Amino acid sequence: MNMVFYLGSSAMKPACRILFATRCPAPFRFISAKWNHAGSMGALSSFRFDFGRCLFHTNPCRAVNIGRAVDEVQNTFCLPGSGFGRSWNLLGSRGLHGDISHRGVIAVADAVRSLSTSVETRVNDKNFERIYVQGGMNVKPLVVERIDKDENIVGVEDSSIEVVDDNINLEKSKAGLNESNDVSAKREESQVEKEAWKLLQDAVVMYCGSPVGTVAANDLGDKQPLNYDQVFIRDFVPSALAFLLKGEGEIVRNFLLHTLQLQSWEKTVDCYSPGQGLMPASFKVRTVPLDENKVEEVLDPDFGESAIGRVAPVDSGLWWIIMLRAYGKITGDYALQERVDVQTGIKLIMNLCLTDGFDMFPSLLVTDGSCMIDRRMGIHGHPLEIQALFYNALRCSREMLSVNDGSKNLVRAINNRLSALSFHIREYYWVDMKKINEIYRYKTEEYSTDATNKFNIYPEQIPLWLMDWIPENGGYLIGNLQPAHMDFRFFTLGNLWSIVSSLSTPKQNEAILNLIESKWDDLMGHMPLKICYPALKREDWRIITGSDPKNTPWSYHNGGSWPTLLWQFTLACIKMGRPELAEKAVALAEKRLSEDRWPEYYDTRTGRFIGKQSRLFQTWTIAGFLASKMLLENPETASNLFWEEDYELLEICVCALSKSGRKKCSRGAARSQILV
Repeated sequence: MNMVFYLGSSAMKPACRILFATRCPAPFRFISAKWNHAGSMGALSSFRFDFGRCLFHTNPCRAVNIGRAVDEVQNTFCLPGSGFGRSWNLLGSRGLHGDISHRGVIAVADAVRSLSTSVETRVNDKNFERIYVQGGMNVKPLVVERIDKDENIVGVEDSSIEVVDDNINLEKSKAGLNESNDVSAKREESQVEKEAWKLLQDAVVMYCGSPVGTVAANDLGDKQPLNYDQVFIRDFVPSALAFLLKGEGEIVRNFLLHTLQLQSWEKTVDCYSPGQGLMPASFKVRTVPLDENKVEEVLDPDFGESAIGRVAPVDSGLWWIIMLRAYGKITGDYALQERVDVQTGIKLIMNLCLTDGFDMFPSLLVTDGSCMIDRRMGIHGHPLEIQALFYNALRCSREMLSVNDGSKNLVRAINNRLSALSFHIREYYWVDMKKINEIYRYKTEEYSTDATNKFNIYPEQIPLWLMDWIPENGGYLIGNLQPAHMDFRFFTLGNLWSIVSSLSTPKQNEAILNLIESKWDDLMGHMPLKICYPALKREDWRIITGSDPKNTPWSYHNGGSWPTLLWQFTLACIKMGRPELAEKAVALAEKRLSEDRWPEYYDTRTGRFIGKQSRLFQTWTIAGFLASKMLLENPETASNLFWEEDYELLEICVCALSKSGRKKCSRGAARSQILV
């Protein structure tokens, strides 16, 4: 049995939304309707049964009597006549510490106050889990986003709903940001920065009159944009950070809510359909003509079915959670996190990632091409990049989830996974001179639970380049670990996010930056930063990449230089108290990026050439540069984005003795890694 939604739609705005929902045998779709209100509500005048659309109508959204509205909907759509308020909620959200005065209001009489859905007090959590998380109804709630309370109407039977403009709720938070976090006001921007801001604004995508994201690249001279004219969740992260640091939070809020509505909420058995909780890789705003000189804008998501390898994006949901926390930390708008639909989205992503499978490791099992390196590069299995983002998203989710009867089991699972994943990565992914010497002397074919070589790694796997390359005072986390296989390549994104999220220990964090500083010419060269080092060559390139002509040695994902990694490097350096490294890298990039027209990536061993197939005016190159400049100018804001060591994780470590008496790992070994 599916749900039907009754939705009010305002003139030229997607803001005036009021949702009623209940069981109905009709297929699950959204219904956009005009309100014909003349003392009583008329019949629905128009329908559109397509997901993610914004219809433009001529009649404005007006105040309606909620009692009559419910009666009309019940009569029209075979809805039950009792228990409506108890079963379904008019979705809203309470602000921080219960204060909703800054968010806009809706005046609702006592008779219908049960329609409110403050996460802490108004949700039947058991029912919530059954319907939203376990997929019992396979629906997602739309939300009344702007709620205004009329103090003069309390306990009146004939109460009404007043829907106000969609943009007012951010005025106060944006005003505060402009006073405290507007970095550009503190100094004169350089010409390169001014150009970058103009290009970033030009890349903004509008949906129903509101900004919802930025295109991946905005090269007007590109005759074949492919999918670079879409809004990618992964690519928008540096843009979101730049806008937030600038004091412009509306676009980030809109992006978070619209991508949430695109999230897959239905369990499927079709192997070509997205799994429940999966976030799309990207979306595109399309304009579709309708009858009677009307048009509608449609959000068309891509879950990987249009990607090169038809691979679903594992990292999109992780990035979305990380971005959600950053939005709250920087703007102070924590009410967004507390909304029922947002809480549900977090739970679905976490349930998807924590689903039991055949894998025995606490790390997340993924396929090749499911992250930033979205082509075949031999990173299938348990790539470091995904583990670092997974760990960060776990910590963000634990902080943002409202703990109640419906979520306590999930929070417990998150805590257990955090401690196990932390130990696993720190113990088995870390290499320095001491560890390499240990691997060099490994014994193989060890079957006992006390084996030293737990993954049956053969010493011959240690590459010759590594023995001469790794410095005495440095180390890093390897790219991948699987049975009888260690990928010793240095992957920049995974190591940087291990520092940012404190997945690696403080001592390891220092060693990673020591290695980058020591191997500056290899990892930075003429344009920071190498996405991985070294490049696959000859037979390795042919076998591992499948002779990929775009991933030739020192190009694109195979050892190419990606300027967008600057902001993440800056964040890691600020956290570790070494901003001078980031300043050096940003200055290096600033000399060339504008002159080279903001390329996507650079080729050759030292990054001297613009990438052979690199898109120009790449948005995340532009935004990454701007975010780096603002973080360095105002480093205290970086504390909103990184995590410090969590010593409680060591106390709740699940690596103690199990009921069977089998020792899973050593708590003492984990604690010994920490510098107190």
